[in-house]
Amino acid sequence: MPRNTPGDELCSPDGLPCRCSAESLCTVEAVLSVDERGQMVLPKDVREKAGIRPGDKLALISWERDGEVCCLALMKTGRLSGMVKQVLGPLVDGPE
Repeated sequence: MPRNTPGDELCSPDGLPCRCSAESLCTVEAVLSVDERGQMVLPKDVREKAGIRPGDKLALISWERDGEVCCLALMKTGRLSGMVKQVLGPLVDGPE
């Protein structure tokens, strides 16, 4: 899929526009469809490239701009930083 070129506007966590550059390797990996149950499938090549295996937990991260969600990202829960991990820990780990 094509890469974003420098100057393409993207969302950032602070709600300000950011720029994608060749060094940041921003790419559109796939276009997903959402079915009537709200489910979507990550293509096999994307799962393999990202090291996503059955049973892995992913965090869905969203950014808002002007009161609307403008960007969504998936991250392996093991990569979440300490504070976020503490907050999400009970949700990720499930009941003891």
